[in-house]
Amino acid sequence: MHELGIVFYIIRDVKQVAEENHVQHVSAVVMDIGEVSTVVPHLLSDCWRWAADKEDLLKGCELKVNLIPAVTHCDGCGREYETVSYGKTCPHCQSENTWLLRGNEVEIKQIEVT
Repeated sequence: MHELGIVFYIIRDVKQVAEENHVQHVSAVVMDIGEVSTVVPHLLSDCWRWAADKEDLLKGCELKVNLIPAVTHCDGCGREYETVSYGKTCPHCQSENTWLLRGNEVEIKQIEVT
């Protein structure tokens, strides 16, 4: 389970931003998690609750997750399609000359303070 390691990195980054901005308490952290990022949102939330409550700055802090759908671009026909449904092969022209446009994100989008 790599979600716990990711949580430690999130906490490190949030603590750094809070310190730079003289924030005493963070009420929520909003994450963008891509559909094919290999991060399991409910496991991330479980790890978050365990780890965040150990930090005074983050006690009771909510982790909000935005799931970003995976979209692939086809260089063969220039169209976009749902990655999970079709994989690497374009459903429009059958080309395999494709690349992931979005859906692999693991990013802190917003830090909410009280």
